[in-house]
Amino acid sequence: MKPVDQMASLSRPIHAAGRNCLGDQSVADSARVFDVLRPKLRRISYRLLGAVADAEDVVQEAFVRWLNVDQSTVREPEAYLRQIVTRLSLNTLKSARRRREVYVGTWLPEPIIATEANSLEVDAEDDFTLPLMIALERLSPLKRAAFILHDAFDIGFDEVAKAIGRNKTACGQLAKRARSNIRIARPRFPLDPKHGLEIAEAFYRASRAGNMDQLQELLAEDVTVYVDGGGKVRATTKPLAGAKSVLRFYHGLAKIRLSLVLNYGIINGLPGFVTQENDVVQATALQIEDGKIVAIYAMRNPDKLKHLDVPTLQ
Repeated sequence: MKPVDQMASLSRPIHAAGRNCLGDQSVADSARVFDVLRPKLRRISYRLLGAVADAEDVVQEAFVRWLNVDQSTVREPEAYLRQIVTRLSLNTLKSARRRREVYVGTWLPEPIIATEANSLEVDAEDDFTLPLMIALERLSPLKRAAFILHDAFDIGFDEVAKAIGRNKTACGQLAKRARSNIRIARPRFPLDPKHGLEIAEAFYRASRAGNMDQLQELLAEDVTVYVDGGGKVRATTKPLAGAKSVLRFYHGLAKIRLSLVLNYGIINGLPGFVTQENDVVQATALQIEDGKIVAIYAMRNPDKLKHLDVPTLQ
């Protein structure tokens, strides 16, 4: 069966012998099994899709299918559900990639802020950062899936092969090519989160106060700003490259924006902050290397910020 056929068959309700197949196990027991795995499944789907709402939809669909499976025939629920979530995510990724081809301006993944509540979904100390997610966006769906499942979640290639519909050898090659393609996006040196947040706070103060001398001290010469407004709010549609361009940009913003910090935190593995800029909520993440900010990612598209549990000004 070709991979596309496997995914098509997965998109239909799963039944055994044409009936609901919970057997002796209650719906409540089945739900408890799934709920333990839900955070990890959501993490896999989010890293494949870069969209919180899409990942939630995939995991919920997997839950519905799980309730229709004869679970007495499932030896490893976690492996079984990872395969379902991966295939559903790959289906979703196809339509998502088509949408992103006509996306207005720069596309960035939806921001996830690391907290104690979502520690199973986001590890503030791992290297699966926002730059890596952007690099993965340029890969084919199968390369992306092979790399995420094997390298990020330490899943063996036997299981990866079942999940994406390729043989074990092909999966190894896909992951290897992906690794080569995104090597530059992996952090070269670990950054202490506390130090990163100190730089983020200094950056916020300097940029919003219009203190260009202090801001220049924080920026690398080749710093780049990426702003994702999605055509919904005011935003630059192309990246701004170079310290001089970035300084002019923030000098202008300091004159026209009223800004308030709502939260400092680790955003998609990078230090940053959530702010209200005039009437727009914004999440800003900073990529820092050798003590200097080399990239600034500002997420302003309101559709991508709905899930953030932060206070807003009226």
